Amino acid sequence: MDRQPDIIRFGNDGWHARFDDGFSEANVVRVVDALGLLWSDDAPGATIYVGYDRRHDSSVLAREAAGVLSSFGLRACVSDVACPTPAVAWSCAQDEAALGTLVITASERSCEYGGILVRAADGGPCPRSFLDEVEQTISSSPSKQRGLIEKRDLMGPYMAALTSFVDAGALAAARPRVVVDPMFGAGSGHLAALLTAVGCDVVEIHVEPHEDFDGIHPAPQDPWADACEQAVVAQGAALGVLLDGDGDRAAVVDEHGSILPARLLVPLVMGHLVEGHGATGRVVTTLTCSALVSRQAARLGCEMVSVPVGFPRIYREVLEGDVILGAEEYGGICVPAHLHERDGLLVALLAVELLATSGVPMSQLVSELESKIGSMRYTRRDVRLDPAVTQAFRNVLPGLNPPDVAGRVPVEVSHADGLRLQFEDDSWVLMRPSRAGALVRVYAEAPSECERDELLEGACDIVRQGV
Repeated sequence: MDRQPDIIRFGNDGWHARFDDGFSEANVVRVVDALGLLWSDDAPGATIYVGYDRRHDSSVLAREAAGVLSSFGLRACVSDVACPTPAVAWSCAQDEAALGTLVITASERSCEYGGILVRAADGGPCPRSFLDEVEQTISSSPSKQRGLIEKRDLMGPYMAALTSFVDAGALAAARPRVVVDPMFGAGSGHLAALLTAVGCDVVEIHVEPHEDFDGIHPAPQDPWADACEQAVVAQGAALGVLLDGDGDRAAVVDEHGSILPARLLVPLVMGHLVEGHGATGRVVTTLTCSALVSRQAARLGCEMVSVPVGFPRIYREVLEGDVILGAEEYGGICVPAHLHERDGLLVALLAVELLATSGVPMSQLVSELESKIGSMRYTRRDVRLDPAVTQAFRNVLPGLNPPDVAGRVPVEVSHADGLRLQFEDDSWVLMRPSRAGALVRVYAEAPSECERDELLEGACDIVRQGV
């Protein structure tokens, strides 16, 4: 009996699957067939930029995908080296003849995963309606037709654009020692070369090829950031910067080897854009972002817009214009003056520039920030439930309005994305059922860990008892 073809479902950016559970050359071709058909119908002869990360067979699959796209009459330009997703997106956004991008990457997922990420003509996310149409167009078997492909240097122009965004002279004068950790991902070699070119003293780790990522996940957070944190201290570095697997997200480590949480990194970058670069306009964040982000926006005189979780919602605000920065709760940052998407290399470069131009250690910059906007303690917990119970909680959520949480009475209630309860001192909790699994994500933030944990436990109790 013939094997039934794998069912392929797209997330917000594209398709991801385990190598042992569906991510195969045949299925990659099936997906690219659908993309090629839709793109060629929309704009015959348009250019599509193709990139790839350093995972198993990514370069081979990228060339195969480019050949498939070319067979539909599209001009397929594939990167000549493994490169970060933002480089592919930026290249597409600069080319008026380009219609979209395709990147063979699974971003920050573990080495067991492969993926295809798809972006629109401006480098931003594709509409959900387009991804749904791709799903519906995927055939049961891969095509055999292949066309000619064109290799292209995507990194050179992109790196030049990044360099032009910052004060290279100030960086060269300060010559900070920086530990760069690309986590064996697509940023390997590139960010280190960029910082070296502008005068930094760079130590790079986790750069050699490792298809299994030497046991770490390419996610810039603890515990996977331990080696970078230790290297900063051992090398006497002023800063450490990490990139995730495809380079669209960065994290920063201070001179003491402490990683900066997103609740601090986002306000620091925002402040540097406004006070260091003279940027003006709005700040867009998800409802799950720290209150410190809104406090910093208020301090800087920036209008603050909060949207439900998901970068496509931030992107819709970016398209309206007048946006300085868009940020997600886990640290993905978009600077629309550069690209309508997240770019970890730019964030890393801005952090180094801030350090160089301020003339003080990163830990002092954090202390000065907290003296201006205060401090908060933030956390998230996933409450796992039976699928039926999770669905029942989704059903009752629109009418759920608890009078208090841990004895604290909310001053504002929002059902825009789950249930978010705001309290007088900027403390808040949010209960949000996952779209992808049988669990409810519970977020809490308060001025102290004790208050935060009380709110968290109270909200988790509401989730468990809410049905």
